[in-house]
Formats: sequence, structure tokens, C-alpha cells
Amino acid sequence: MESSANIKSFRDLEVWKLGMEIVVAIFNVTKKFPREEMYGIISQMRRAAVSVPSNVSEGYNRFSTKEYRQFLSISLGSCGELETQVEASCALNFITEEERNQMIDKIQHEARMLRNLIKKLVQ
Repeated sequence: MESSANIKSFRDLEVWKLGMEIVVAIFNVTKKFPREEMYGIISQMRRAAVSVPSNVSEGYNRFSTKEYRQFLSISLGSCGELETQVEASCALNFITEEERNQMIDKIQHEARMLRNLIKKLVQ
């Protein structure tokens, strides 16, 4: 876990950095999806992915710990949404099993980091 003395901005948070990695991975992988999915699963996946680090940063910039936890909870929910969309993409053969596994690993790691941060903020 990061020392709060080293954190000057949400950009210093490992949970935000991993969230941004997930955004890039999702945008890259969805580029090869069928064009007719542009306003379907592509849009849903991209919005869910962007929601994760966006809510981390928005919560970080709030005035209360309670609000921060709420925004982290929204990020956690977006991880669940994104994980389901990745599974659906694999079932529809839009992504390979290997791509699925890589993305699921990152999303689950992000979710664990979010849960740990939420627990730390409750103490």
C-alpha cells in the first residue's frame, strides 16, 4: 500500500494508474470489434473502463472520506460491469481467450486494490 506522504495527486495512486492501463487496453482491443457494435458493447466497455479511474480521481478530490469511499465503490461496480462485458466479448468471439484472461486479470487486480483502499478508508 502506498504511503499517504508520497501521494500529492490522484495521479500518484497505483489504483488510478492501473485503471488507466485498463482504459488503454479496452480501447485497443475494442478497435477490432465488428463495426456494428460501435454503439453497443464497444461503447459500454469503453464507458465502464473510463469510469474506473475517473471515479477514483473524482473521489480523491472530494472533501470527505465518506464521499471518497462512495466514488471508489462506483469504480468497483464499473469493474464488475467491465468484467461481464469482457466475458460476453469472449463468448461472442470478439476477443481471444488469451485477451480475455489478460483483461480479467487486470480488472480483478484493480477490484482488489479498490476493495483494499475502501477498507483502509473505513479504519
